[in-house]
Amino acid sequence: MAPRRIIIRNHSAEANLFARRTFIAFVGILVLILVLFSNLYSLQIDSFEKYQTRANSNRIKLLPVAPNRGIIYDRNGVILADNKPVYSLAVIPEQTSDLKASIDKISTLLDISIDRQTKFFDSVKSKRRFKQVELHPRLSEQQVALFAVNQHKFPGVFVDARLKRYYPFGKLTTHNLGYVARINRKDANKLDLAGKSENYAATHSIGKLGIEKYYEDILHGTIGHQEVEINSQGRIIRTLDFTPPTPGTNLTLTLDIELQMIAKRALSGKRGAVVAMNPRTGGILAMYSNPSYDGNLFVHGISTKKWQKIRNSKDLPLINRTVQGYPPASTVKPFLALTGLEEQIITAKTQITDPGWYQLKGLPNKYRDWKKWGHGKVDLNKAIEQSCNTYFFDLAFKLGITKISTMMERFGFGDYTGIDIYEESRAIMPSVSWKRGRYNQSWYTGETLSVGIGQSYWTVTPLQLAQALTTLVNRGERKVPHLLKATTDTTANLASNTQNNWNEINYEEQAPLVLKQEKNWDLVLNAMHNTVQKVGATAYLPFKGAKYDAAGKTGSAQVVRIKQDEEYDAETTQENKRDNAMFIAFAPFETPEIVVAVAIENVAKGGGGTNAGPVARQIMDQYFGNRVIKSSFDNSAAQDKIITQHRHSSINPLHLSNESE
Repeated sequence: MAPRRIIIRNHSAEANLFARRTFIAFVGILVLILVLFSNLYSLQIDSFEKYQTRANSNRIKLLPVAPNRGIIYDRNGVILADNKPVYSLAVIPEQTSDLKASIDKISTLLDISIDRQTKFFDSVKSKRRFKQVELHPRLSEQQVALFAVNQHKFPGVFVDARLKRYYPFGKLTTHNLGYVARINRKDANKLDLAGKSENYAATHSIGKLGIEKYYEDILHGTIGHQEVEINSQGRIIRTLDFTPPTPGTNLTLTLDIELQMIAKRALSGKRGAVVAMNPRTGGILAMYSNPSYDGNLFVHGISTKKWQKIRNSKDLPLINRTVQGYPPASTVKPFLALTGLEEQIITAKTQITDPGWYQLKGLPNKYRDWKKWGHGKVDLNKAIEQSCNTYFFDLAFKLGITKISTMMERFGFGDYTGIDIYEESRAIMPSVSWKRGRYNQSWYTGETLSVGIGQSYWTVTPLQLAQALTTLVNRGERKVPHLLKATTDTTANLASNTQNNWNEINYEEQAPLVLKQEKNWDLVLNAMHNTVQKVGATAYLPFKGAKYDAAGKTGSAQVVRIKQDEEYDAETTQENKRDNAMFIAFAPFETPEIVVAVAIENVAKGGGGTNAGPVARQIMDQYFGNRVIKSSFDNSAAQDKIITQHRHSSINPLHLSNESE
């Protein structure tokens, strides 16, 4: 048997090994502790502000608060655009024990459609249960009252109120005020490019047309913020701070809503436009296009059916006819007469013989006067009073298109007036260069003759006519038409709505139109005065018996060309091919306070005096009310008794006949 081997342990070596391992472990732990404390120092000391901010961003949230939009008033303090409370029905699902049963009961109570219920439950699926979900966007007053009585039966269901734009006069002011509607992708892109997106963070609507769009920046106001504390689920725990929004600026317009009402009434059943302006300031007193449409339809989102009805209407209510081009017809004859006087082509005593037509030498075509047998001997006064086409055919031929277009451009024809809405058209002031650029064709003398009576390519807007007439009655002093009269800070005390709260807007005047001979102004204006005041003149009947001293000019514009051997008959002509009726007027003659331009499309019979003249008369009757302004023109024998109109009473349209222009 082999001897047993005995292993003797080296306790000293083992102790040394353990000591080394212990030391290494201690060093490792120490290093790790140092790393830990280093990281703690970095997090708690060096990066404290950084991580505190990030922590707060998870705990504290800024919620945008939309400002109230500025209110719009007429010149007398009547509200034209307001912010009206709109009530919606909302539900917080987690506060409702049986959501399906509650929605069924409340839908039966308030007659909520199946479609709205379906949309509600779809929205519930995509939102957290403590977030409110809209069930009905617009409750009627009856629905609000009915729910208020039964609210105790529906925990978690409540009425949510918010402000929406409201236009009390509907169709009456749409083409002036425009409207607000939901911000779309195009609007959002524009706001991004302009750096305004942040200010619209809580806003859902924006101005789309008219004053609402032009003054959007000051009407909107400045956004506010609500600082709230939230938990990890996003639930609001408490409100920490609140910065109120700054409401939009209130606007006072130059419009007189009563004149606007009269314009609508006078144009009832007609397609056309009326512009009334203060020649002293350029402020628009009335500006109405008929037919119109209700801007309120677009505030909450118009239905497809209603939109198609408006868009497809043959009367084109979407077009603002006050800034749409029309052939001016004979309303521009005073301006052409002034051009002839300035160019010394004619004098006040220059006469021609009118046989009822005008003919260019060597050409077979005859340019007809409205009176078949002619006007006989015609001078400047008679030419304007009787609206003699032959006189102005001859004058246009002698002037030539270049001199005509140059002078008419100085009156503002063929250019923007500068009014504070974006929808304005420049219309057309034809010239040799214009036709070459537009059609690449030469200008013909026959076209100059047509321009001489406001036809051919020439178009003007009723607003341009009003501005040009303002320049004429001001003897060259030009005014910029405008709708804004004053602004106010909404934080001011507006309880009394006194003028002291408002900041009047001062508009820069344009360079004056200076004539070689100042007397030429009077020659033309006196002829326009005779046109209204003289028995037998083309504008006498519309203003017969008026207690204010008016002056004006009629016009009848052909819509389609009539062949040489044809006669125009309104009764047998298609409606859209009938003549347009035009009229311009101002009063009082000595110190004008108001100018009016009227355009009526496709009249059944008669011309400017028969159709458009009575509209201007009603506007002026309303403006002057019971004031009696004596005329320096002695025509007392021809004046008939007329009942003048009090400012707040109704006016019936005048029906006149036997009017040539």
